[in-house]
Amino acid sequence: MGEQTFVEEVLASPTPVVVHFGAPWCGPCKMIEPLLARFQAEWGKQFKLVGINADENLKLSSRYRITTLPTILLFEGGEVLHRLEGFHRRDDLWAELQRVLVNPSSSKIQPETISSERS
Repeated sequence: MGEQTFVEEVLASPTPVVVHFGAPWCGPCKMIEPLLARFQAEWGKQFKLVGINADENLKLSSRYRITTLPTILLFEGGEVLHRLEGFHRRDDLWAELQRVLVNPSSSKIQPETISSERS
């Protein structure tokens, strides 16, 4: 995804967007992709899911300070509202996504890392 497409698909989106930064070589990234797809299937059009290859999109990775893979950012109104870095167990990730998507604006936090669990 290029810069212009990112602006159109993410920053200008009328709905919240969950952006998953990953890479083909990243095992944990591959593990959460099916969960994100399942979550999107359940939530329908309440949010958009966008996957970005961090290695192929260095400008975006740099702009959003992607230093850990996977990193999930929740955008609404062109702003990052929530950030999850690293691998999270399925149930923890599911609960966190549900919490922030129920009312994205009320969950706005300073961009920070939620401690990741390596399991």
